[in-house]
Amino acid sequence: MAAISASQVKELRERTGLGMMECKKALTEADGDIELAIENLRKSSGLKAAKKAGRTAAEGTVVTRVAADGSYGVVVEINSETDFVARDDNFKAFADKVADAFFAAKSEDVAAVTAGELETAREQLVQKIGENIGVRRCAVVEAPAGALVGEYVHGGRIGVLTVLKGGNSEVAKDVAMHVAAINPAVALPEDMPQEQLDKEKAIILAQPDMAGKPEQIAEKMVEGRLKKYLAENSLTEQPFVKDPNQSVAEFVKAAGGEVLGFTRFEVGEGIEKEEVDFAKEVMEQAGRR
Repeated sequence: MAAISASQVKELRERTGLGMMECKKALTEADGDIELAIENLRKSSGLKAAKKAGRTAAEGTVVTRVAADGSYGVVVEINSETDFVARDDNFKAFADKVADAFFAAKSEDVAAVTAGELETAREQLVQKIGENIGVRRCAVVEAPAGALVGEYVHGGRIGVLTVLKGGNSEVAKDVAMHVAAINPAVALPEDMPQEQLDKEKAIILAQPDMAGKPEQIAEKMVEGRLKKYLAENSLTEQPFVKDPNQSVAEFVKAAGGEVLGFTRFEVGEGIEKEEVDFAKEVMEQAGRR
């Protein structure tokens, strides 16, 4: 049997995108023949899944789970390459399995929770559907004593968990619905990072109507505009989406509760999507035939 060199493993990894140990095993079984190793790997799901790993998966779904007693909940994002696949029943079933696993583990560790059975299921789904699929992130939200977690998912693309002290699950769901629709920056005005306030203050001071204003007047104007900015971007201060005549805080207070926080996931947020020229892609595919 031929000795497998590091350079051979490196070449196979570069050509297939697979892991070092998998490449070494394939080369050993092929007696060091890279082309034969590739041919053998092409017969397995591993290579197909790995080949697609470099393609951007910025579509998908968000799934939530909340304990019956409202003590904790999880929100998970599972990605696909296209919205079409995100609506596929097989993909949805996989996403539900993933959410159940995170809920049972009560963990945000994607690598740990998805290892083993779930990773095998993911690779099989990639083989079946033909798209890159990945579990991107999870957040576990726990309610302190006397509080509860609420949930709302909008169209499978936006998932929200809210935490209320007092109130009930319906109120928590209504607040989660507001968060999904309006996307506040923070839960409470005091949660706004100082860095963001400083940035906003600099923007206000640079506005044309601030030019030439005495320092004392300028400070009052800045204070007033920052207060308005916080009201517009803080969940508790925003007009409640179901009844704009009251703030979210007032709505919750009327139900005997208080807003403590929220977590909001939206599919693909923060992922840089590839710009695909479909006409060019079709022409290239046609040229290969």
